[in-house]
Amino acid sequence: MAKTQPVKLSAADSPVPGDPKARQTGWIRNEIRLLRKNRELLILALPGILFKLVIAYLPMIGLILAFKNFRYDRGIFGSEWVGFRNFEFLFKAEDAYRIIRNTLLYNFAYIITGTIAALLLALLLNELSGRLMKIYQTVLFLPFFLSMVLVGYIGNAFLDFENGFANKVLAFLGFPEHNWYLETTPWMYILPLIALWKGVGFSTLVYYAGMTGISTEYYEAAKLDGATRIQMMARITLPLLKPLVIILFILGLGNIFRGDFGLHYFIPNNVGPNFPTTDIIDTYVYRALTKLGDINSAAAVGFLQSFVGLVTVVSANYIVRRIDRDNALF
Repeated sequence: MAKTQPVKLSAADSPVPGDPKARQTGWIRNEIRLLRKNRELLILALPGILFKLVIAYLPMIGLILAFKNFRYDRGIFGSEWVGFRNFEFLFKAEDAYRIIRNTLLYNFAYIITGTIAALLLALLLNELSGRLMKIYQTVLFLPFFLSMVLVGYIGNAFLDFENGFANKVLAFLGFPEHNWYLETTPWMYILPLIALWKGVGFSTLVYYAGMTGISTEYYEAAKLDGATRIQMMARITLPLLKPLVIILFILGLGNIFRGDFGLHYFIPNNVGPNFPTTDIIDTYVYRALTKLGDINSAAAVGFLQSFVGLVTVVSANYIVRRIDRDNALF
């Protein structure tokens, strides 16, 4: 059998070690090879990529309105640059401290209560049989699909002063009735409860999906060692779910400066007396935009919210990387 002679490369064909052009060419060829290898997956992902590009990225051109004095006759690019003057709208407002405080505190409450409740419900679902689990999954997940407008009507059915279910129960028990929409203190508890009821089902299913990926061998070995259900939850399930919890927590921090407009606008019915505990940045800017028509200030606040969210996510991820590199998001 004839021996195959090795192919000899000339000096011109041989890449020079450390040559930037050679490294760049090799990187491009490698990327092209990966694209060809995964072309079917790329075709499947193409509709989602185009949707995200059109809905999320192309509108980002409008962010320059935050730094301009927009005039319709001149257009976006022809309007005058004003620097950071539009950002003064938020910080020089009379209620700036109140709306920023409410936004941050409510978001922290939503993240913490939502995480704890979703983990507990996911652990309970993991202990149920197949038929009961499907029923509870549907019941928990159904509110997630309801619009905030519809949830506002449901809330009004409970909180209406004359015909609301809550006042009827209070009257039956002998307690004084409340005009909920004209009070401030109850909304500190009503809004987190509604947010928990509406969103906990989605988070629960995410954590439950993470639990299904845990190998049953861990639980079988624990049973042989005499571990109880509670011990298996504490020593196996929760530690293995920690990376997922951290990732969702970091992503939740990305919206720490951006409130849930639908929740804080439709549920309290945008009533002035309860603004001290229901008003957030988004509802304040919306009212200012509808009354004053100041597009520049609204764009500036939206840009600021996105920037603060980016800084918060990067900072939280950096802290996680310093503590446990394997559990960081990136």
